Amino acid sequence: MAFSAAKNIRRGRTLTQRQGDTIFSVLLILPTILVTTVFILVPVVDSVIQSFLDYKMKNIISGKPGTWNNFENYIKLFTNSKLGPAILQTFLFCLIVVVAQFILGMALALVLNSNIKCARFFRSIMMTPWCVPTVISALIWMWIFQPQYGLMRYIVSVVTFGQVTDLAMLNSPSTALLGIAIAALWKQVPLSTLLLLAGLQNVPGEIQEAATMDGASARVCFFRITLPYMKSVIKVVLSMAIIENFKQFPLIWTMTGGGPNNATTTLAVLSYREAFVSNNLGSGAAVTTVWMLLMIVVVVVYNKFMGDNETT
Repeated sequence: MAFSAAKNIRRGRTLTQRQGDTIFSVLLILPTILVTTVFILVPVVDSVIQSFLDYKMKNIISGKPGTWNNFENYIKLFTNSKLGPAILQTFLFCLIVVVAQFILGMALALVLNSNIKCARFFRSIMMTPWCVPTVISALIWMWIFQPQYGLMRYIVSVVTFGQVTDLAMLNSPSTALLGIAIAALWKQVPLSTLLLLAGLQNVPGEIQEAATMDGASARVCFFRITLPYMKSVIKVVLSMAIIENFKQFPLIWTMTGGGPNNATTTLAVLSYREAFVSNNLGSGAAVTTVWMLLMIVVVVVYNKFMGDNETT
């Protein structure tokens, strides 16, 4: 009898607890989700709407709203030979920086994970580029690439024994994007290195020792044990690098402004030019909409390629 009563009391408490959890979810979690969703979607929806309007600077000055022009902004965008090269340069820049960033970051992480002297000191100072504001890092590399008295000109002249003395990396359409990629790597590699280093230090040493005792080489241990255990960290590092460089604007705009001859005009730069240089906010919004759609496609394909994070 007493046992049955205690059981009923526990049931009542459980029911009350569930009701309390439901009330908590309704009062706190649900409004938070709704507010966050609205906060994220409103700018996106507004940008899409603006891309269908004939909305120029004269509308802002006169206080008149933009007029609906259907797909005219997109038609002009796809027929004026600007969008295609911008998409190509965006993907090319992103690919160069992401691949080089991962290779350099992993190499540095492996070095710092070994028993070298002053490893802590190197970990501390290597974060300096990442802490420097993007505009400042762009100015630093503009000085390095300066064609008359820049450091890069001097180094190339010494390496080539004076055969090349007029290197102007940012002034040439064939090398400008590479110069910006080098500046981007200087700033982004340190953070990737520390993240990959943290992943390396979480790889079980016992498994590596067992594999070594069984005759596995260092290369086999790295590709068959280390990399699979670091899959979740690698996925985060690569996704951060892809997003960061796909939307890169301040570095490119400060160093080249999209030139020379539009050789470094990415989607971010094209959007800014259309909106604030050509004074056509509707066209700029159209570029932004295309950029967002491509970013979604890239993220979906990347997640599909990487698969889940569990180690098998």
